[in-house]
Amino acid sequence: MQTDHQTYNAVYADGSYGKITLGKMINKGGASGKIYLVEGRPESVVKIFHNTAKSATNRQKLQAMLLNKPNFKPVDVGGIEYIQIAWPEALLDDEKGFCVGYMMPLINMDLAVSLDHLMQKAIRKKLHLSEKYAYRIFAAYNVASMVTALHKCGHYIIDLKPSNLSVYKDNMLVAVVDCDGFSIKGERTRYPAEFVSEEYIYPEGMNQSCEEMGEEQDRFALAVIIFRLLNNGIHPFSGVPKDSSAPMLTIQERIAQYHYAYGLWPDKYQYPHPYSIHEYFNKDTLEMFERAFTKGGNRPSAYEWQEHLWKLMHGLKQCKNDPNHVYFTSKGCGLCSIESKFNKDLTDIKKQKTNPAKIRGIEIDRLSTEKVREEKAKKEAYDIKMQRIFYGICVFYLIFFAFLSKLLMPLQSIIQTIGLGAQFLIMIGLLMGLNRLFKKYSGVFALLKNKIISDMLQVYAFIWLLISIVLINDLPRNLFELAP
Repeated sequence: MQTDHQTYNAVYADGSYGKITLGKMINKGGASGKIYLVEGRPESVVKIFHNTAKSATNRQKLQAMLLNKPNFKPVDVGGIEYIQIAWPEALLDDEKGFCVGYMMPLINMDLAVSLDHLMQKAIRKKLHLSEKYAYRIFAAYNVASMVTALHKCGHYIIDLKPSNLSVYKDNMLVAVVDCDGFSIKGERTRYPAEFVSEEYIYPEGMNQSCEEMGEEQDRFALAVIIFRLLNNGIHPFSGVPKDSSAPMLTIQERIAQYHYAYGLWPDKYQYPHPYSIHEYFNKDTLEMFERAFTKGGNRPSAYEWQEHLWKLMHGLKQCKNDPNHVYFTSKGCGLCSIESKFNKDLTDIKKQKTNPAKIRGIEIDRLSTEKVREEKAKKEAYDIKMQRIFYGICVFYLIFFAFLSKLLMPLQSIIQTIGLGAQFLIMIGLLMGLNRLFKKYSGVFALLKNKIISDMLQVYAFIWLLISIVLINDLPRNLFELAP
């Protein structure tokens, strides 16, 4: 690794100064900076920003972090101290006074794994991670505790997702780095986050930038993470679509439309994942997920999750069939039930392979090369047909609105009697109706999925509706004529 003996001024939270010298570079870092060891300080590392152009902003944000540190202390386990959050300890200035980075405690990432790796059995097996289900509940509790500590300070993670979190392999304690990317509460202002990731964006935030997001984003993303940890990695907005001919929605699109299939009521778009164990959760857990993922729900705070997971951990029942399994209620062990279902399905698939008539409900003869080509040709022909229909509708649409004022002229006197206010209300209602139609038929006409085309058609309608009102009411065509 590269060695850099550059010396910087370290400015601490209490205003005191010190000198630090960089040692080996241990990580090229991500988009924001490189990570170096510190000579004479084996317990610390520094992050040097790639870009010093934002020196003033970086300084202000780091100062706010130094003065408003979350209470998430290291944990001593068997004489080993586990640092759980790499929060800045000092900001670094170069000889010209520019803020170039910050110093933070060293987290030994060799002892930790991404939280993503904890959620899938195949990866746990590959990395020799424990199969104890209780460990995943404890990991969920530790994540909720970390988020709680940050929220108490008014800070938000925003880009909260499993791949941005790590846990120590031996004890499931949290290990969090890159805290300078969080949304930080300052004394007089907030320093926003810069990133947010799909599949974890709360529905109401779909039209927001990450700079506008706050605690609701963290509450939603935390609930998704907890659901996945408790439910063998299954995302709460994944599932099996009910209509195979319907457009396949992405996870984020399902989130935007509140397609949560694991709640008290069935979802209209999809069934739950066939290997979900959500039916074995206790009532309180299901109600908290219901609040987190359904429209109008009061999402649980990180502290509520922390308290709830603590109670879960202390009320677990040991499975008699598998020492790695625990369960929540008198319904029994959901893990055993799902494993049994999976093994039965696997056996059925093996039987089908000996004399297969169908695979996943599809006739074998339809899987031949000729049939696949035939189906593909039909699909292409259908797409071309629908595209031509769309073009025809567009031509009619454009002509209709262009001649709307002439079509309405015979009704001029009647329209004038209802007044301008009512006319504008009718116009707004028509535009809202058009907007709904475009959204409804975006699955039928692929071009309507293009927001630019959809918006242009709606603006076109608005302009001609406005022109029609002007002409029918004999309003001044030049607004300057209204001037005295």
